[in-house]
Amino acid sequence: MNEGQQHTPNPSTGSVPKPLAGRRVLVPRGGPWGDGVAASLRQLGAVPVIAPLINFAPTNDQATLDQALADLAAGAFDWLTLTSATTVDVLYAYKAVIPAETKVAVVGETTAAAMQAVGYRVDLVPERDNSAQGMAEQMIELETEPRKVLTLRSEIAKPVLTRLLIEAGHDVRSVVAYRTVGVPVAEKIAGDVQSGRINAILITSGSVAEQVVEQFPEIPASTVIAAIGPRTAKDAKRAGLSVDVVAETQTVDSLIDAVARFPLNTDESTP
Repeated sequence: MNEGQQHTPNPSTGSVPKPLAGRRVLVPRGGPWGDGVAASLRQLGAVPVIAPLINFAPTNDQATLDQALADLAAGAFDWLTLTSATTVDVLYAYKAVIPAETKVAVVGETTAAAMQAVGYRVDLVPERDNSAQGMAEQMIELETEPRKVLTLRSEIAKPVLTRLLIEAGHDVRSVVAYRTVGVPVAEKIAGDVQSGRINAILITSGSVAEQVVEQFPEIPASTVIAAIGPRTAKDAKRAGLSVDVVAETQTVDSLIDAVARFPLNTDESTP
């Protein structure tokens, strides 16, 4: 605990002051993942504000997605790859079945945590470069023989993973699983961001960053913008955000830890 912490131990319990005591932190995704992040924030004394900023809309080619998920359940693929947590929402919504013999590779700890939160397993998260390219490189190292791979992606995602796997000789079916759409937040939350009552905003993807810029045009300088890893920080800066905190690794725990160690500003006069 840093010296000079504003909160003092409770003499009756001897409890140690919590690093985020009283701080209001915006969590940009809902569902099981958002609930898990909120629980972790509460353990550090924060007041989580769950405000989903993005959601998925159905793909424009529903028949292709339906067939891909049916083939997945039937065991047609050696690997399933996901590059965003939103894809997990699609799997969960469609009650997709992933056979035990099909390995699952995901980019980002946010995606891995989202998978585990809804009961799916994860076999591979890139160790060196936690990106689509990094995952392709690691899968190519692991699989020296041609494999059947299903890549589920958003409409706007660049097919980097698909291209690299095909070039390495794998049989890849790339399917658009969803379109990303923004979710307007409640007026009260927008007002709380503008007034500075929200002390920190978690940025978990480039899509979230774009929605933060669009929905919160006036963010006080005192509000901490925290990105889940260097790649997301780069996407956030490209979207127009000034990033204050970057998690050392692309994990929720690292993100929350980074926010907890950063001196968050509060305006005691704010109602």
